[in-house]
Amino acid sequence: MEQLSNGSITDNIFPSAPAPLKQPFVIGVAGGTASGKTTVCDMIMSQLHDQRVVLVNQDSFYHSLSEEKLKKVHEYNFDHPDAFNTEVLLSCMEKLRSGQPVSIPSYDFKTHQSIESASPVNPADVIILEGILVLNDPQVRDLMNMKIFVDTDADVRLSRRIQRDTVQRGRNIQNVLEQYTKFVKPSFDEFIQPSMKYADIIIPRGGDNDVAIDLIVQHIRTKLCQHNLCKIYSNIFIISSTFQIKGMHTLIRDVNTTKHDFVFYADRLIRLVVEHGLGHLPFTEKQITTPTGSVYTGVDFCKRLCGVSVIRSGESMENALRACCNGIKIGKILIHRENNDGRQLIYEKLPKDIASRHVFLLDPVLASGNSAVKAISLLISKGVPESHIIFLNLIAAPQGIHALCKKHPMVKIVTSEMDASLNEDSRVIPGLGEFADRYFGTDNSKNYQAGLKVSK
Repeated sequence: MEQLSNGSITDNIFPSAPAPLKQPFVIGVAGGTASGKTTVCDMIMSQLHDQRVVLVNQDSFYHSLSEEKLKKVHEYNFDHPDAFNTEVLLSCMEKLRSGQPVSIPSYDFKTHQSIESASPVNPADVIILEGILVLNDPQVRDLMNMKIFVDTDADVRLSRRIQRDTVQRGRNIQNVLEQYTKFVKPSFDEFIQPSMKYADIIIPRGGDNDVAIDLIVQHIRTKLCQHNLCKIYSNIFIISSTFQIKGMHTLIRDVNTTKHDFVFYADRLIRLVVEHGLGHLPFTEKQITTPTGSVYTGVDFCKRLCGVSVIRSGESMENALRACCNGIKIGKILIHRENNDGRQLIYEKLPKDIASRHVFLLDPVLASGNSAVKAISLLISKGVPESHIIFLNLIAAPQGIHALCKKHPMVKIVTSEMDASLNEDSRVIPGLGEFADRYFGTDNSKNYQAGLKVSK
């Protein structure tokens, strides 16, 4: 991440990243002058190092002072709500929330002017808006998913302000004290402190409160893992996104990726999905004795498992399942697409005792969900309890999630990323192309696109 001149943070790893598929998590951090807001923001960003985070400072949105006001700058109240261009702030925040890059104004505190070199900021997973009055305006508050107020002793804030304004902003102590007495403290009492009632979290001692920061970061991580559909269906599990996972998705979705690289990174992602899926199996507690003679309390793996791959793309996931579950039985299902909605079962070969096993259904792409519903209905007809089926895939479209969850709400779905939608031809968007052809090298076209129709 790169620190910009106006205090904004932007991520250089994805300089032209597309709009995020879900809205970012917006945090507002308010508090009195020099209360430690920036320190709190820096600590949050430091712990969220594996996410895309941007910091937007309210200070960047000060109104430029006219020549007349500059002559009486010591009579100007910079801590009053009217000192900020809230309209521009709202516009920038709305664009970031909708996944659009923005240019944040740059403000010179020595000349009290907005300078021409605006700072570009890209969309991100987390947006932090920091400033003394970010909780004061109801329109700004409505943009936030989490509201934080940093509460620090007044004497501490005053000493910090003196040091900051004299060193960083070229002011003398007498002017700083006069401004504090005439404007800063009255504005704190009238506007800033009353806004504390809107905070979800109040942090005493600011950046010195490590426990509060840890709890906030933990909550943010939990929310980032929750796609909107996860709030509707409790049986959906999306692997927590990291730069490693995002990077692998970037490669397998790229139309220019070679077959060798596609297989390599697809296999890595499949292995992660399989390992995550195994975590949803039942377990029993087990005590063993270690080579040191100590007793270790652990768990015993679920023994009766099998996999079922949906031919042909599901077969790409078999090796990862075998690598994790030694000697596991794997059945196969072939489903033919008759039209946009119809599916016909062509072939099935399943373990005879499948009804007594937990089943991993393997298919890397969940599009409309029609094939998955057909496959699961077959498993249920063979005596497999719906709650014993775990469907593993790499990407899923919301339409497929809706169809599957409404028909089979007890089936667990484990995926590594949720795509935006399907188009009118049932193509996953943005998608990754015809998975089986790219994985097995059977696509003769050199220009298969990232939204080509999948066989779901």
